[in-house]
Amino acid sequence: MIQDIVAKIREGMNIRNDLLAGLVVALALIPEAIAFSIIVGLDPKVGLYASFCLATVIAISGGRPGMVSAATGAMALLMVTLVKDHGLQYLLAATVLTGVL
Repeated sequence: MIQDIVAKIREGMNIRNDLLAGLVVALALIPEAIAFSIIVGLDPKVGLYASFCLATVIAISGGRPGMVSAATGAMALLMVTLVKDHGLQYLLAATVLTGVL
């Protein structure tokens, strides 16, 4: 994994543009995560933690160009039922499993 990054740097990949793109996506993810956690009826911090976990799992497992790796409206609607039926303790496990899938 680190060898691939070093190879890309040597090949002339533009790290500056990648970092800027990551920053823009992260800044867009913050209000989205807060809004979806409010829809589910949870504390906004829970939405931020869940989004961070999902993004971290996808980053470690390797994303693909054009792959959406953030919360969506459909995900928030599914989490409402999960939290109501099983409680908050299942939310983290469901988030991690979603990132793995």
